[in-house]
Amino acid sequence: MSIPTTSTYAIATPLPVGSVRQPGLIPGGWLALGFGLSVLCVAALLYDDGITIDPWAPSTLLFGFAFAFLAAVRFVTRDPSTNSQRIARDLAESVGLFMGVGLLGAVATYPLAADTRGSVDAVLQHIDEALHFNWLAWYELVVAHRSLQILGTAAYQSIFVTPALILGHYAFADKRAEARGFLVGFWIAAVISLAIFRYIPALGPLATLWHGPVPYLPESGLYEADLLPALRSHMLREVDLGTLRGLVSAPSFHTASAVLYMAAGWRIARLRWTVMVLNGAMLLSTPIEGTHYLADMIAGAAVAIVALILMRTLRRTMAARGRERV
Repeated sequence: MSIPTTSTYAIATPLPVGSVRQPGLIPGGWLALGFGLSVLCVAALLYDDGITIDPWAPSTLLFGFAFAFLAAVRFVTRDPSTNSQRIARDLAESVGLFMGVGLLGAVATYPLAADTRGSVDAVLQHIDEALHFNWLAWYELVVAHRSLQILGTAAYQSIFVTPALILGHYAFADKRAEARGFLVGFWIAAVISLAIFRYIPALGPLATLWHGPVPYLPESGLYEADLLPALRSHMLREVDLGTLRGLVSAPSFHTASAVLYMAAGWRIARLRWTVMVLNGAMLLSTPIEGTHYLADMIAGAAVAIVALILMRTLRRTMAARGRERV
């Protein structure tokens, strides 16, 4: 029989894995419901415009396998008894949701683009002129330096590196509330960006400002200029997940993502400067590699700020009500 003691050297009973209260934890049921509704909304958009996804295409099967694997890991480790199981649970949940939101957002741009008309490139160009931003000068500088092309491409593609670092840290540090908040902020930014895109489509500065042969094709290419007309005329009827391209020009989702990543990374001492440098480089590469106007980027930053405010308000509300659920 154990004897009660107040000794300084008494060994405390270890807390069960995952038993630490995390203020502001967004309930998992809310995330599941939100994701289910997102799937239904995107499916409805595709159906309404007669756009399909081949369920037997290799890319579709690959995504299906990945989501099934992550869902299985999340289910098996739902009541973890070891730290390894808890980490696996949190990683499966975070990676699955991040992949899902990103995939749904990219797919949604296709039916939304099919319903757009015209473009707002002239307005965005006027805004850039008022801000004294010369996109063509930036492009010509990159064209003249192969090193800038290589560095810019690498920086632009790092959009998936930072969330891997952040979500990995949250999983290993048992910061589930922060992970879910980060995912919800990303989710909100995606929804806002899609809603804005529906009403202000743009082809991008490379398609509208550069005339003649293209000496350097950035990472984003001319996808908006090529795909928007095909979708509007209903010539493109099937989406291949393996060649999926996000078609949102304004607001810049790379910029929105960078702001969200930097806001999260700043609170993580070990990752702070890594995240700042990576995303600072990504922002510098975005005008050319993303073929974005400066106006696009300002709009993207504004979207991220709104998403952060909404996410933090939600977390504060959850903390105040004491509704920390697993």
